[in-house]
Amino acid sequence: MGFASYFLIVWDLIRFARENGIRVGPGRGSAAGCAVAYCLRITDLDPLKYDLLFERFLNPSRVSMPDIDMDFDSRYRDTMIRYAADTYGRDHVAQIITFSTIKARNAVRDAARVLGYDYAVGDRIAKAMPPLVMGRDTPLRYCFEETDAHRDGYRAASELRDMFESDDDVKKVVEIATKLEGLKRSDGIHAAAVVITRDPLTEYLPIQRKPSGDGDPADAPIVTQYEMHAVEDLGLLKMDFLGLRNLDVIADTVAMIRATRDSDFDIDTVPLDDSLTYELLGRGDTIGVFQLESPPMRALLKSMKPTTFDDVAAVIALYRPGPMGANMHNDYADFKNSRKSISYFHDDARELLADTYGLMVYQESMMRVAQKFAGYSLAQADNLRKACGKKIRELMAKEREQFVKGCVDTGYPEKLGTELFNIIEGFADYAFNKSHAYGYGLVSYQTAYLKAHYPVEYTACLLTSVKGNYEKAAVHLSDARASDISVLNPDINLSQSDFVAIVDGGQRTIYFGLAAVRNVGEGLVELIVNERETNGAFESFHDFVERVPEPALNKRAVESLIKSGAFDQLGHPRRGLLTVFEQIIDTTIVRRRERERGVMSLFGEASEDEGGWSERIPIPELQFDKADQLRFEKEMLGLYISDHPLMGVQAALRRKVDCGIAELHSREDGPVVIGGVVTQLNRRYTRKGDQMATFVLEDLEASIEVTVFTRALSDYGHLLRDDAIVTVSGRVNRRDENRVSVSTQRITVLENLHDRPTALHLQLATHGLSAERVDALKQILIEHPGDCPVVLHLGNGLEMSLGDEVAVDFDKVLGPLRVAFGPSVVAL
Repeated sequence: MGFASYFLIVWDLIRFARENGIRVGPGRGSAAGCAVAYCLRITDLDPLKYDLLFERFLNPSRVSMPDIDMDFDSRYRDTMIRYAADTYGRDHVAQIITFSTIKARNAVRDAARVLGYDYAVGDRIAKAMPPLVMGRDTPLRYCFEETDAHRDGYRAASELRDMFESDDDVKKVVEIATKLEGLKRSDGIHAAAVVITRDPLTEYLPIQRKPSGDGDPADAPIVTQYEMHAVEDLGLLKMDFLGLRNLDVIADTVAMIRATRDSDFDIDTVPLDDSLTYELLGRGDTIGVFQLESPPMRALLKSMKPTTFDDVAAVIALYRPGPMGANMHNDYADFKNSRKSISYFHDDARELLADTYGLMVYQESMMRVAQKFAGYSLAQADNLRKACGKKIRELMAKEREQFVKGCVDTGYPEKLGTELFNIIEGFADYAFNKSHAYGYGLVSYQTAYLKAHYPVEYTACLLTSVKGNYEKAAVHLSDARASDISVLNPDINLSQSDFVAIVDGGQRTIYFGLAAVRNVGEGLVELIVNERETNGAFESFHDFVERVPEPALNKRAVESLIKSGAFDQLGHPRRGLLTVFEQIIDTTIVRRRERERGVMSLFGEASEDEGGWSERIPIPELQFDKADQLRFEKEMLGLYISDHPLMGVQAALRRKVDCGIAELHSREDGPVVIGGVVTQLNRRYTRKGDQMATFVLEDLEASIEVTVFTRALSDYGHLLRDDAIVTVSGRVNRRDENRVSVSTQRITVLENLHDRPTALHLQLATHGLSAERVDALKQILIEHPGDCPVVLHLGNGLEMSLGDEVAVDFDKVLGPLRVAFGPSVVAL
């Protein structure tokens, strides 16, 4: 099989990366269970210490090359592929083509669009389709034909079948979509896969170049014309070169820490039992932490309270549809914190599953159980794992017979063997690779460690990594504010190309990166920063214009810098500077060119400071109002930085909504009210000439695109404008390509949000008030003292004020009251 050559090629690639300062992941997939890979530093986890099984990686029954997938700093993935091509021959290395197919939902939407129907028709049909199962559609055919493999999808498609029978338009769209489904839509380059051949590529398969943009076709990447599985079927060596953005963030944070705080810092040597890191994980403060930042994951961390590295790996394995469907994630948390008693299916399983509280969390757990109870070798146990995963009925029957017989031969009852096989058979649906969980768990731990110990540097590097993704940047910006880290507008004297972290005593500050300003490229920033570092800080806008290289005086870029607030610290008001900056640039460039030609000014170098006359154009003291200034900031930076339209009214807004936008991902389908500020409002017409609109609704934590169809737009369209603060009532829909959306039913513009309520009004029916509920109400009110009086509405017009002795913090008491008594308990 050529294993030695394979290992040496992987070792060589990783050696090159490490020697050239390219960060490499600690290992992923089953390769972390290989001691040879650990000894060669292909992986960084000791497989003996963590009981990572070699047979999960390679065993005698395996007839294909094992996978050693490699994670690199994503900025250097192309560098690694070029190194492989230079080392092993450009005619021996190629990336692998991938074909995207038309999925069921896309087929429906495409068919409706091409047939000339309104967008809402295709959208309505798509939303009636069964929900995605682990990211996969139920094929259209099986929405109308019941089979064992798609029985749940068929049952969930009853609405679609009703629409098909009763609506001729739906029937026509679905019939066309069924023929489109599965066709190849387009081709591209696989995100990871690369093939390396012993002889020239053309000896094995057809290849092509994939040029992009205006680049030289001769420099375009070489790509196979066979997809990944066909390449493997030919017996060729496929390797995965993966770019992992979190490695970029780790590398940049380490570099920043070494430059400003600790020159010897090494993230790869930090202890795996750091208390500060586990405190951060235990309170769910994991926005920006690899694999651990979704709201449900943070809730699981709060429940679990991780205290060991094993817990971190377990969280990654448990937060999957299968284990969560079986409630294993909550069971693990309850067992760990003694909220439930641990039980084992047999006392002999204790030694195998004690570290996971009796749960078979990993594929390796199942392999150990098969080894112990059925007398399997680990190679046989891995074959059992594969058979269970494939769900081939004949193969499963054979494995069941062998497993039960093995249990009897080992001395266990036949009944236990049957019960145990049933558990393993179901477990295969969601078993997770332990080696992969521990490999990625190490990346999660390292990012959590950086956030716990160096939050300013880590957040700055996170913001740099997502500077082109405003939605993700807004999440990290909100998290920084919640952590008392100030994120400030770009500063022409303090900012670099990327985000900069400054820790000065108790002050924790991040300055926006200059290159993240719209219309300002990295090349232009380099010119500005080089001049500043060579000759000192800029004293005024005039000084800036007189000193920076002429190519840096691009008027569009300078205008963007002004609007973003980059010159604020020089004492120039943005509006005043915008009125004269072009004149200043034009005049200064003329004078600079004259000096270069030796032309003397009539007034020499006299300045106002010397009491003489100056030809410098004065900058008027004109200020934008807050709304205009924030609008320009958002336009240039993609985010509100110096302020936010919702600052100061977030608590009042929260009282008007059911949940924040970020919480929508954890909501079930159903009615919801969300709120925020309207941005990017876009009105347009459908093919039928009906008007619709889309806008981005943004609160302080997240944003979501909202679509307003014709009917709702006719009722509420006059209320919509950019920067309006509104609530949107509608329904949460999670069926649209695994994305959360809200179908709009009502829009309300919010006014007078700064006005505080004069009292907390609670609606409580007297017939439902048991002693226990009264005690619960009393306890909640006592635990949230404040200055807002409480009035009870008891039905039939009865009201009762609780007097001066019972006053509460209005904003803090709302959540507990709604949880205990329902969302309608508070009358707003």
